Amino acid sequence: MDAPDHILVVDDDAEIRNLLGQYLSKNGYQASTAADGKAMRAALARAKVDLVVLDLMLPGEDGLTLCRKLRAESEMPVIMLTARGEETDRIVGLEMGADDYLAKPFSPRELLARIKSVLRRARSLPANLRADDARSISFAGWRLDTVARHLLSPEGVVTSLGGVEYQLLRVFLSRPNQVLTRDQLMVLTKGREADPLDRSIDIRVSRLRHRLGDDAAEPRIIKTVRGEGYVLAVPVEPER
Repeated sequence: MDAPDHILVVDDDAEIRNLLGQYLSKNGYQASTAADGKAMRAALARAKVDLVVLDLMLPGEDGLTLCRKLRAESEMPVIMLTARGEETDRIVGLEMGADDYLAKPFSPRELLARIKSVLRRARSLPANLRADDARSISFAGWRLDTVARHLLSPEGVVTSLGGVEYQLLRVFLSRPNQVLTRDQLMVLTKGREADPLDRSIDIRVSRLRHRLGDDAAEPRIIKTVRGEGYVLAVPVEPER
């Protein structure tokens, strides 16, 4: 029988640490907790950890600093916990390499769903090969050249991409099979949250689908998830 995934919760709030540790244990995970960066490093040295839940506001080294160091040393998934409304910190966290973020206050059930999603996504790519580091990425017969920033169609035709189209496609390719909300896509591509009436992401997705020859009525590459957002629904194969 496979060992349960090991989740490390790093938060200086003892009540939150204990609550999340107990909840994750009850839901089949091995859970460890740490109050700061020093305790986090000690926990990582003691045992293999599959995912870190990392609070932004920590004494000493803050979550952004720790996230940057984790990403420099490994590909371990990280979910960042932020205070509600701290948009800039969420953006910087994603830029530092966090795989997802969750604003406080949140329900343990929502965190559990994020953990499952991030672990599933991390394991959808070949070992030691991340889409973020790839020189080219193949999907649905297409190949994205991340150096020249152009697409090669299944027929061998080169298509140039605008900056926004390229950035949006990279976001989808780095998160295959993950439903991304319009707000998440706005943060990841534009560095700000979407206004409720802002439909620019829908327009950009429509243009990207057109580039990929994806039927708007029945798309097979970038699918719409009603009431939630969009998902890249095809396998991704990064190449160095």
